[in-house]
This record gives sequence, C-alpha cells and structure tokens, in this order.
Amino acid sequence: MNHKYTNDLINETSPYLLQHAHNPVDWKAWNDNTLAEAKAEKKLMLISVGYSACHWCHVMEHESFEDSLVAQVMNKNFINIKVDREERPDVDQAYMNAVYLLNNGNGGWPLNVIALPDGRPIWGGTYFPKKQWISILEQITKLYTESPDKLYQQADNVEKGLKAIDMVELNTDKPIFESEFIETAVKTWSAQFDNNLGGPNRAPKFMMPNNYQFLLRYAYQNNDQELLNYVNLTLTKMAYGGVFDQIGGGFSRYSVDTKWHVPHFEKMLYDNGQLVSLYADAYLVTKNELYKNIVEETLEYVKRDMTTKEGAFYSSLDADSINSEGKLEEGAFYVWNKEELQALIGDDFDLFSDYYNINNFGLWEHGNYVLIRKDNDETILEKHKITQSELENKKNTWKSTLLEVRNKRPEPRLDDKTLTSWNGLMLKGYIDAYRVFHNPEYLETAIKNAQFISNNMIQEDGALFHTFKEGESKFNGYLEDYVTVIDAYIALYENTLDTKWLSTARDLANYTFDKFYDENSSMFYFTSNDDASLVSRSIEYRDNVIPGSNSIMAKNLFKLAHYYDNSHYSKTAMTMLNNVKPEMQEYASGYSNWLDLMLNYTSPFYEVAIVGKDAQEKITELNQTYLPNKLIAGSTGESNMPLLLNRFNPEATLIYVCVNKACKLPVSEIDKAIEFLKE
Repeated sequence: MNHKYTNDLINETSPYLLQHAHNPVDWKAWNDNTLAEAKAEKKLMLISVGYSACHWCHVMEHESFEDSLVAQVMNKNFINIKVDREERPDVDQAYMNAVYLLNNGNGGWPLNVIALPDGRPIWGGTYFPKKQWISILEQITKLYTESPDKLYQQADNVEKGLKAIDMVELNTDKPIFESEFIETAVKTWSAQFDNNLGGPNRAPKFMMPNNYQFLLRYAYQNNDQELLNYVNLTLTKMAYGGVFDQIGGGFSRYSVDTKWHVPHFEKMLYDNGQLVSLYADAYLVTKNELYKNIVEETLEYVKRDMTTKEGAFYSSLDADSINSEGKLEEGAFYVWNKEELQALIGDDFDLFSDYYNINNFGLWEHGNYVLIRKDNDETILEKHKITQSELENKKNTWKSTLLEVRNKRPEPRLDDKTLTSWNGLMLKGYIDAYRVFHNPEYLETAIKNAQFISNNMIQEDGALFHTFKEGESKFNGYLEDYVTVIDAYIALYENTLDTKWLSTARDLANYTFDKFYDENSSMFYFTSNDDASLVSRSIEYRDNVIPGSNSIMAKNLFKLAHYYDNSHYSKTAMTMLNNVKPEMQEYASGYSNWLDLMLNYTSPFYEVAIVGKDAQEKITELNQTYLPNKLIAGSTGESNMPLLLNRFNPEATLIYVCVNKACKLPVSEIDKAIEFLKE
C-alpha cells in the first residue's frame, strides 16, 4: 500500500507509534537524537502521549494529526514527539504531573505538552478540537518568538512544582499502626460508596480492583457484614454490567454511567489480571458461582485473544473497530441491534431479551444494545419456569452463537507488545485462580509465563526489560516491572514450592535496592539510576487502577523479610508505610494497597510452614479457605530456609503456624491449623 506521508515512527515497534507513522506530522520517537535535535535547533518540543486502545487519541489523530494544514503548523514550529505511554511510563508520568499542575489536577489521554528545547514543560492539556488546537499552537509560537522570557519563567515555576510532586520525606515519627486508624479511614471513605449500584457514587466508574481487595479483606477480618454486602454488591453489578463482556468474557476499562452499563470498550490486560485475583478471593469468601464464572470466562478471553504462543500476554484491545459502513467506531465490535438478535436467537428471544435486557434498560444509542444483566438467575428461573441446567444450556448456546457471528466482524486493533509489569499482574491472576479453583491449566499457563519473563525479560546483570515484541526485548525496566514480577513470583513459590521463584524474587528485590532506592526517604524511585534524567524523577506511591509501585514493593519486602529473616527488608517496609501514613486517612481510596499492608501490622500475620512429603496436598487443602493474613513456606524435604530449617520429618507432614517466629505445636491436620489461623 502506498502512503502519501511517512515519518520516523515507521522504524518503531509500538503499535501506537506505528498508527501515526503515515501522518503528515513529522513525528519522531522519544530518544536521545530527538532531544538533541530540539536543543540544536532551539525549537519547542510538542510531546503527544497516548496508547493504542485510547478512543480520544484516535479522534484527535483523525481530526488534527491526519490534517495537512495542522501538520504544516506543527512541523514548521515544533519538534513533534509521539510517545506510547505504556512503552515509556516514565515520560508519561513526568509530563502528566506537569499537566496536573497546569490544569488544577486535570489530566488524561491524549496528553499534549509543549516544552522548551531543554525538555521543561510550559503548557499542557488533553484532547482539543482542530480549530482550538491550531489556535493554541499559533499563540505559543508567537509568544516564544516575541517574549521567550515569559515562557522560561513559566518553565521555572512548573519545574519547582514538579520537584514537590511525588517526593516523599522520611517520617521520623515512631511507626505506630493501629486498627482505629484504618477504621477511621474506611468510615471516611464509605461516604463515597454507591450502596444501590456498587462502586463510587459518581460516574464514570472505574473498577479499581485493589480497593475491593482491601475492603473485602477488611470486612472479612472484622466481621463487618455491611461492608461485605457493599463489596459483593459492587462485584455483582460489575459482573452483570456491560463493562463485562457478556459474550466473550473479560472487562473493559470503565463504564461511562453509574450502572456499569456502557463501557469505554477498550480491554486492558492490567484490569483483567487484577480482577481475576479479586473475583477468585471473593469466591473463597462467598462461594458465589457467579464469581467463579467471571474468573473462568475472563481467563478464557485472555487465552483466546491475549496470549502469545510463547506464553506471554499482549497489552490491550482497542475501543474502536470498523463498523458496517467502513468507519472506525467505538464499540462497533461488541454491540447489537434488536433485529440482529431476534434473527440469531430465534424462539428463545423473549427469554434472552429478559436476561440481557434488550429493552430500554439495555439500550445505548443509535438503536444499539450493550448486553447487561439486572436480575439474578433465581428471578429468571421463577419467572420463566425453567431449571438452572436448562438456563445454563441456553446461555452457552447463545454465547457460542453470538461469539461466532461477532468474530466475523472486523476485530478491534490489538496492541501486541508485551509489558513486563502487566504480565506480572496477569501472571498473579492465573496463580490466584489456580490457588482457589485448582485448575491445572491455570498453573501450566502461569509457569509458562513466568518462564517467559525469566528467559526474555531478565538480563544477565539481573535487570529487567520493560517491553518485548517480535523477538526483541527493549527499554530498561521501571519499578513497576520489578514489583509486579516479584509479587507474582512469591505467589508462584507459595503454590508450587519451587524455590527458584522465591530466590529470583529476592534477587530482583536486591537489584531494586541497588538501582532504585532513595537513601533519604527509604522509598524507591520509578526509574533506575541508569536511566537518562527527565524533567523530574518521581517516587510513585499513590494507589490508582494499578497500585503504586512503592506500595507493592513495601508488601513484597514485608513478605521477603519473613522468608529470609531479613531485618533490612522488614525495617524498609515499615518505614515506607510510615512515610505514607499521614496522607492515608483523608483519601483512603488512593491508598488501599498501603492500608492492606497496615492490616498486616494491626492484627496477627501468620507464617505457615508445611514440611513433609504431602506438603503440596496440604497447601491445596489450606487454600480452600480465605486467609489473607498469612504466607506459606513449604518443602517436601530438608530445607535451609529460616522458616523450614530442621523441621523435616520423613515420617509425617507437619504444619507449623507461627507469628514472628513464635510457633504453635506442629499439627498434621489442616482443620487444626486453620483453627490456629482464625484465633
């Protein structure tokens, strides 16, 4: 295919950058040569950040970046740099913080920033219509030509603000963690709960898996039935909603409304990995079959659409796809009109339309329906006088019929790069699903992915790569890569007792101390000492859709301290939590992973050591009970690990339940061990 325009992005591997390779804008990738060019030519940099599944990124591309008149303005006055936020989260983070500063805390994607030739930002925003975009560029160009001093003053002010963002000071107060502190935080947070539809009492609604992991654990450990009801309401409504793909499985990123109905249709690996973990744990607490179905259908989607033959996971599926008129349209792949459904479902249409609300409740726009459930199965069974098995058979038939038809439509674009951090989250999801449901296929997939990471993403010196595509690993890893892999490898050890995963987790943790650790604050920078410096070097610690990398790291160190009897790990985890403590109560939903760690200090945290030839079977049995305040160590023979040393008995498999190395008498029955754990 011949293209009128081709720019430097044609040499990149990122699907998002390649989408822009034939724009008339003279895009360049973020690299040393591009930054040097801006300095040499003393031209402003226009830095535009997005990702391949981003709907509004596509809209702005079509309206502005594909327009030759807009391109003339951009090419004449700027060095234009396109950045894939998933490939370069460090660049995204630095300039997103600048946009937050410049726009009273508002940001998003596409992220558009103008910076001086030295990289310091002077202006920024998100999506702009074409006319407004041209006007902004012309005004800033004029100002740079006529009054550059004003822009340099602006850059100085922004730089000062950036240095204050995401920097953490050492908290010299004694670390005191009390249950009353967490109780107050949850009480303040609960004012934002939607007790009718679940989630927060506003729209849009993001899933925020870690928030509900913490709330589930807190409710369970404190016998708080009201809070547990809220968590279950939220998980049920999300599972019933259009935000969950009722036909093909898997979750979209968020819903635009309060009832979890209409999503932005992009599907991100990081959401689905974490939601599998969440629903698996929620099943342990409730034994709700709906939650089990959600895990199974989500992992079926990941297996079908998001997994490479090497066992790695792709990044995302786009929100947009080609509609029947040949144009890119958000949700075109997923939505249905009534006539289509009537023809496909046939005699069962009345039941189908009642189940999935082919009515005003499920109607979206332009006569299209986004399938959504409102009633539980029991209500449907009673109303339609059918059995559960009959309904299950019908649902399976409906789904296979609609999936077959849907798969003939033009598919959403796939972002086929592999990100180490997101693979860590999905790997953890598979391990948690195996832990709860003991499906051997889940463990096989987990081990294959863990081996892929070890073989392709860990370098000879112990460093991680961040991305992998077409046989090539690229970009020095960020803290998020290390912490998610460490977390997943610890979990894999707990379920397989293969010590290579635990020792690799420890080695990666030690590497982060060497390359990411800030001695002044006892926190970890997002970027390595080996990375080129940006306009700011941040410490990412607030929890978001993905928990902050420092909160995951602190939890990792807490566990590794127990496994290796390492006081440095232990002290660092405690100091990190104490540093963040002053911010946690007021805005608990932004610190849920830190609050989860605090629970380890406010109530007993158990070390469960299982030693003997039947250790694996005992662990499988133990995992049928929700026990979030424990770690597992085990072996089928002699071991030098502190928790296992001198505990092997060839005649019996024994379970030691300990708190801070003080242990109950060993028992051989799991029921007795669980009694100790619930005391």
